[in-house]
Amino acid sequence: MISDSSDFSVSGQIADVVSGKIFPGRINVSKGRITTVEHLPEAENHYIVPGLIDAHVHIESSMLLPSEFARLAVVHGTTATVSDPHEIANVLGMDGVKFMIENGRKVNFGFYFGAPSCVPATPFETSGANLGPEEVEEMLKWPEIYYLSEMMNFPGVINGEAEVMKKLELAKYYNKPVDGHAPGLLGEDAVKYASAGISTDHECFTTEEAIDKINAGMKVLIREGSAARNFEALIGLISDYPEMIMLCSDDKHPDDLVNGHINLLIKRALSAGYNFMDVIRSCTLNPVRHYKLESGLLQKGDRADFVVIDNLTDFNIQRTFINGVLVAESGKSLIKSVVESSPNRFDALQLTAEMLRIKAKSTKIKVQQALEGQLITEKRIVDAKILDGCVVSDTSADVLKMMVMNRYNPAMPAVDFVSGFGLKHGAIASTVAHDSHNIIAVGADDESMVLAVNALIDAKGGIAVASNGQVEILPLPVAGIMSPSDGYEVAIRYSQINQKVLQLGTKLNAPFMTLSFMALLVIPALKLSDKGLFDGNTFAFTELFELS
Repeated sequence: MISDSSDFSVSGQIADVVSGKIFPGRINVSKGRITTVEHLPEAENHYIVPGLIDAHVHIESSMLLPSEFARLAVVHGTTATVSDPHEIANVLGMDGVKFMIENGRKVNFGFYFGAPSCVPATPFETSGANLGPEEVEEMLKWPEIYYLSEMMNFPGVINGEAEVMKKLELAKYYNKPVDGHAPGLLGEDAVKYASAGISTDHECFTTEEAIDKINAGMKVLIREGSAARNFEALIGLISDYPEMIMLCSDDKHPDDLVNGHINLLIKRALSAGYNFMDVIRSCTLNPVRHYKLESGLLQKGDRADFVVIDNLTDFNIQRTFINGVLVAESGKSLIKSVVESSPNRFDALQLTAEMLRIKAKSTKIKVQQALEGQLITEKRIVDAKILDGCVVSDTSADVLKMMVMNRYNPAMPAVDFVSGFGLKHGAIASTVAHDSHNIIAVGADDESMVLAVNALIDAKGGIAVASNGQVEILPLPVAGIMSPSDGYEVAIRYSQINQKVLQLGTKLNAPFMTLSFMALLVIPALKLSDKGLFDGNTFAFTELFELS
């Protein structure tokens, strides 16, 4: 392995994203920095490109520590992430953000963290912390904080709510950009949202929406994660608005991260015929300039963060360098695992079947319709299946019982019904439930739900699948959302549990990721918090039963 104190050089076809030119040359490195970039008459046929950057990701959604995320990501040419730590912040507050920063320092990788702006995301759920303007200002002063994380309370921005506007003013005062989160926002509302100082959005799911936001001055982050996939709908924008586009994953489960990261989006874009320089700039030059990152761009004096690839068609990663250190080669990570503590906050009631019973008040109920590849849900009105005066899961109609229960303080669960999971028997449960990370479960029968949920309570967090009186679990003891274990081992265990879920009848590609968003109140239409059924369109609680 090359150390950051070594002097070395790498030659090949250099992709200069600043000038927009590709030329044969040699990069000379000393003490982790590029000292000179030489033009040569000819050079090897492999290509040297700046290290790839994920412009918006929640590391916690990989279920891995930052140090383990880095181990897996560098294999795919990723050298940095713009990381929003609001998942752990919802559990542990500023201490959680500090934990992410400290763990990230233990490996050679570019972690650029933001100050979470919406903890809790809404007042309609129970979280483990509350970060007001004072806490946000403290974090914005930290040198490790590069931006204000996604402002999910877009109604608060549009309506000029005092606390929301104070946080935006603080970001402006400390000269740090603000990330957005405003699904479906169009026209004058998009203009008003952007004019408040919000400069990006990763929630666009139509071209029309994205163009409205670009015209309002916002950069659009094209997202392709484990659950939400907007690449196909939006990638065409890169031709007309190349300087306004970045690539991101937002949420990436461990098994998907093993298989690829931002490199996969580059491959797809190139195979579809998009301009190489436009594509590579979207995950190098554009995020570096927007967020004022320290990641190198192959310029003299830059950090030596770069990737060697075979060609511009296949874009296969051969070697990855960060700070002049070889961190991955030939598909193998050279970053070592680190031993870490497991901070947490967990105090939940043991679940019983009686707690899940719902007495019928009507023959019609509102149902959350989960959608493949989307964070949004649809609202449906269906006939309830009633047994002994209570509404139960109806597997024949794919209407399944779902619950969310406070994991910070003992409390009864909130219960509703969801469609789209397709379970024929058994149940799945998780303590990864955006954004407050309470306990969430969906099942074909109450007994399996009880088994899965109580297994998570005993483990103080994780994901679980239960069927026929048996339960399997992947423990996530770090804040109830991450594992301290080897990332590759976590990916294997996650895949095994995911396969068990597929055997229960679901057709979803990522059932646990989809489940985790069923409690995300800031995304329409119907969602469930630990306090009840929530209508994301009216931004208010609603009744389960249709009583008209």
